[in-house]
Amino acid sequence: MKRRDKRNKRNRRNKRHRSLRARALLALAVIAGSLAIALTTPVRLGLDLRGGTQITLETRSTLTTDADADADAAATARTVEVLRGRIDALGVAEPTLVRSGDHRILVELPGVHDPKKAADVLGRTAQLTVHAVLGPAGTADGATSPPADPAKERVLPDDSGQPLRLRAADLTGRDVEGAEARFDQQGGAGWHVTVDFSKTGQDRWRQVTARAACHPAGDPQRRVAIVLDNKIISSPQVDPSVPCGTGIPGGTTQITGSFDDTEARELALLISGGALPVPVETVEQRTIGATLGDAAIEAAARAAVIGTALTALFIIAVYRLLGLLATAALACYGLISYAALAALGATLTLPGLAGFVLAIGMAVDANVLVFERAREEYAARGRPSPRSALTAGFRGALSAIADSNITTLIAAGLMFAFASGPVRGFGITLAIGVLASMVSALVISRVLAEYAAGRPAVRRRPRVTGIASTGWVRDRLLRREPFLMRRPRRWLAASAVLAVVAASGILVRGLDFGIEFTGGRLIEYATNTPVDPDRARTALTDAGFPRTVVQSSGETGLTVRAENLTNADAATVTETIGALGGETKKVRDELIGPSMGDELRRNALIALSLALGAQLLYLAVRFRWFFGTAAVVALAHDVVILIGAFAWLGKPIDGVFLAALLTVIGYSVNDSVVLFDRVRELLGRDRATPLPRLTNQAILQTLPRTVNTGMGAAFILTALAVLADDTLADFALALLIGLAVGTWSSVFTAASLTIELGPHRKPFGGAAVTTGPSGRPG
Repeated sequence: MKRRDKRNKRNRRNKRHRSLRARALLALAVIAGSLAIALTTPVRLGLDLRGGTQITLETRSTLTTDADADADAAATARTVEVLRGRIDALGVAEPTLVRSGDHRILVELPGVHDPKKAADVLGRTAQLTVHAVLGPAGTADGATSPPADPAKERVLPDDSGQPLRLRAADLTGRDVEGAEARFDQQGGAGWHVTVDFSKTGQDRWRQVTARAACHPAGDPQRRVAIVLDNKIISSPQVDPSVPCGTGIPGGTTQITGSFDDTEARELALLISGGALPVPVETVEQRTIGATLGDAAIEAAARAAVIGTALTALFIIAVYRLLGLLATAALACYGLISYAALAALGATLTLPGLAGFVLAIGMAVDANVLVFERAREEYAARGRPSPRSALTAGFRGALSAIADSNITTLIAAGLMFAFASGPVRGFGITLAIGVLASMVSALVISRVLAEYAAGRPAVRRRPRVTGIASTGWVRDRLLRREPFLMRRPRRWLAASAVLAVVAASGILVRGLDFGIEFTGGRLIEYATNTPVDPDRARTALTDAGFPRTVVQSSGETGLTVRAENLTNADAATVTETIGALGGETKKVRDELIGPSMGDELRRNALIALSLALGAQLLYLAVRFRWFFGTAAVVALAHDVVILIGAFAWLGKPIDGVFLAALLTVIGYSVNDSVVLFDRVRELLGRDRATPLPRLTNQAILQTLPRTVNTGMGAAFILTALAVLADDTLADFALALLIGLAVGTWSSVFTAASLTIELGPHRKPFGGAAVTTGPSGRPG
């Protein structure tokens, strides 16, 4: 018997060593691969970090019978190719041009900080037509006479302002083969554009010039008008040397005018790039200055370093040696996340950078779950070896880690599916961070912890591991053992009061929706001297913009928001602000069209509804229906309080706030899942104790994890709120509020509601126990 026991013990030890060796090899492979990717593949930065212009175009159908004018998927695809040629000719480094759905085109132009120029070049339909001139359109009294037959002729002013009657187009942009800007050094004519016609266009060009040549020199009908986008850009006379009826052979003409080099090259670009198959409209436009992107990176990096350092010190102070090893695993988490972003070609945006930092706190959560479970196992088993307690801790915490991370992945997936722009980047970064945190905690941290716990020096001094003591939070709870769930309805009443107070802020103060949801234009300036918002608002009212919203931004910054601001209006606003603040730089310019605003607002509501529904479905499948219902009611409670808090504070409700809201939903469910997982475990072991008692026991057992995880996340979020720019500061503030409210709701709201919705007569086997509202046996 003793020999068999020794053999079994040796087999278990060998199996454990093989398992540790396999995990160690896997961890080394992941770290080595991540390091290789990080050193060779840079992460692609979003425009909000490196500066530039992002434009979303939407194709529109024209009111014609031409099938090509229908803005379907095929027309949008052809439009992408035409725009690609124009962008390449602009010389923009690393541009991005992709189709989004059947009608949207996303254009990213790094380094381009003049949105007017970019939008003009991309959005012009470049409809080039050539017309025979029928004569002047002016009457004796100087008025412009309408065309005799609008179907066969049109009236347009030439470059000198004289209205001309033009015949229907003889040539269009489809007859153009190419165009090139040239400088006439010998003739002294300056810059001009040479246009080459196709084979069909050559014949048509010869015919139109042959008819014009039959009129005497100086006669308006000897002119040929070249029209671009309903504007005569050149109307030269056919040279006197061209005989009547012969025309100009060769199919080449020159467009002359008072062009400079930039205008000539832009005109040649539009002509040679071809006409857009359908008109396009700018529905969203974002311009970020390079200095703003650099400042955002610096601020976020500083917050990440300080927040991570504080979190690491806290974890080391609480869990000692294992906390130190968990910190090393967190560094590996950062490397894995960065490498995953680079390998997938994902774009790192400003909210994504915040998601990267936030995921550090979530990576801490998995380690805290394991270490707290190991502490329980160490105390419950009569002080076994630290290594066996750790093994039991990893095994016991696995279910809660998986469930809590899946709920966060659901929120991240909804952000990617329904959000736009930088918020989608946050969803991607958050999802990558969650997966990387699981690898960090379940593989790397486990290898380091089990190896250290198996050393003889550590076995002789188990307290150095940090799991041989229960911790001050658990000690106080064990000494007092409060019955928190004695009167669950009181906690529900307190939660209801909080929700009502928050909801009253929505009714009293209203919601300040950002331009993503309302449409409009927002411009942020950095001024040389501080400008009082009231003074700027008065100056803009005097300049003809009475409905602008002016707010301070940073120490010397100012934001101006209005529903309708054209590029000309924006230039006037910039001049007005410059007159007040001295040297003024435009650091951000965002334009959201009404249709885009309606769509984003609709998508936000869909994402929020799906988030609540998906969490309910998942929890109902993993647990019982009343657990899922209680968690979703608690989530709705969190959503109302967070929105109400921002209403009372006058903070904007925008796309970044939506990202924070969905993250809070994931975090709140995370807390509830950990609690419900423990309740389910206790129910499986104890079929006689009333549900209120078991729920109270689960709260006391999981509260140390809730406190320690919350502290780790709070350090990082506080650093972001204090050190990051205004956008990330509001984001971090929303998450801090959500962290506090989510902790309250999971412990008191969801748990209390579970007791109220759960069975009062326990159907778990054994003797039936009837419980009253207070949770005491009846």
